[in-house]
Amino acid sequence: MTIGIGVVGVGGVAQRDYLPEFRRLGTAARLVSVSSLSGERARTVAEAYAVPSWTTDYREVLSNPDVGAVLNLTPIPVHEEITRAALVAGKHVYSEKPIAASAAAARALAAEAVERGLVLIAAPSILLFPQVQRAARLLGDGLVGRVTSAYAYVSGGIPPWAGYQSDPTPFFAKGAGPLVDMAVYPLHALTGLLGDVTRVSAMSSRSRDSFVVDDGPYAGLSVPVEVDDTWVLLLEFASGAIACLEANFSTAATLGPELQIRGDAGVIGLSLLDVSAPLVRADGEQTVDEQTPHEREGGGPDHILGVAHLLDCITSKTASRLSALRAAHVLDVIAAAQASAQERRQVDVPPSA
Repeated sequence: MTIGIGVVGVGGVAQRDYLPEFRRLGTAARLVSVSSLSGERARTVAEAYAVPSWTTDYREVLSNPDVGAVLNLTPIPVHEEITRAALVAGKHVYSEKPIAASAAAARALAAEAVERGLVLIAAPSILLFPQVQRAARLLGDGLVGRVTSAYAYVSGGIPPWAGYQSDPTPFFAKGAGPLVDMAVYPLHALTGLLGDVTRVSAMSSRSRDSFVVDDGPYAGLSVPVEVDDTWVLLLEFASGAIACLEANFSTAATLGPELQIRGDAGVIGLSLLDVSAPLVRADGEQTVDEQTPHEREGGGPDHILGVAHLLDCITSKTASRLSALRAAHVLDVIAAAQASAQERRQVDVPPSA
């Protein structure tokens, strides 16, 4: 069974992380149509990947009878709108993160998909990354013993982003920022590995008010920074474990693994954004660097795994491991962090179920 795919949004993420890896889906999928607000970009991408149809109006993708599933790779502010429209049009959907602006909206999208008998996948697909799956097996085998703490770090880098070919403004607008755009990676990984978050304490700051794009098609554009660009969260889990999470657009890098999970018998360290980076594990007696087998060439995040999961769920009619309900819990955590930073207090998080 080959499923026709329509891609809405073919900016930097699509061209860097999705479309070059599409070949790995084999005969399970074929690109039918792509959409972008820029006609030139849509046409260029369609020509590069031999896509038979391109448009500047995403509604044409949704009305295309050959499109069975939609990849929503648009900017953050329109994820919810386009995903809902795709579901109403009867299309299965893979949505980039965050799936919606709120947990309530994410749950409403999940209910819409169930009502229509459609598959809805919520990025990020980090729980499918090979190093995260390996970490889950090690935790299950008791390598670290009882998990007591974790540390996670993610950064989008310091703007302006050299070589970035799209308008970066949406990443720094209200409703976006590193808490929404980057913290979802460790939050999905941590909640998938350790369970629900029950309480959050957070602090945030803003390192700059604006920046100027210095190269590419948007060179000279002044981008206002409308949200805090540095966040530190303390998370309490239902299991009793606690974690520290930092997400920012204000520092360059970290010197250690981006995620470390520690227990009374050992520790696991792994990358959140690079499937080619080795997993590090220690059990008190020895430290081992373990190269986890991966398919993406050159490293980086392997987002196409989420699309492959979408296709598998459609054809096998199995429940998704990347559900909108899981994403809703992460959005509850993000809302709690925002309230905590603003009100300077600890904030409880409702259970996911």
